[in-house]
Amino acid sequence: MAVKVGDIAPDFNLPAQNGATVSLKDFRGQKAVVLYFYPKDDTPGCTAESCAFRDQYEVFKDAGAEVIGVSGDSSESHQRFAAKYNLPFVLLSDKGDQVRKQYGATAAFGLFPGRVTYVIDQQGVVQYVFDSMLNFQGHVTEALKTLQTLSK
Repeated sequence: MAVKVGDIAPDFNLPAQNGATVSLKDFRGQKAVVLYFYPKDDTPGCTAESCAFRDQYEVFKDAGAEVIGVSGDSSESHQRFAAKYNLPFVLLSDKGDQVRKQYGATAAFGLFPGRVTYVIDQQGVVQYVFDSMLNFQGHVTEALKTLQTLSK
């Protein structure tokens, strides 16, 4: 079952590119989270999407949100990817795609890693889901629109 608007976002514990373990519950009551699942580090679409989040990162922070990227790549791969493109946010390693599957962030008949963004409010409730393999910029603009409506 895919996670949808109104659901409590499933918690997770995943390693970040800096070696720390990140849990979704760490943000509860503190800030909203923009959780984006992407297929693979350093590929054209994923680079475009991640750099679009990077370019608006301060706007996300000003809106009271943290951006977190998730893929099945290793923490070492994430470290190289983040350094190469100056990504200021956390990238989490979901080896075996367990969290991706838990969220239902798959594409093409569930066979390939999907490109899905979830906007999760401070209470841990999913407020928006954007699922598009090709509209990289849409993940950023739609997440920002949702955050702006939450803060009103």
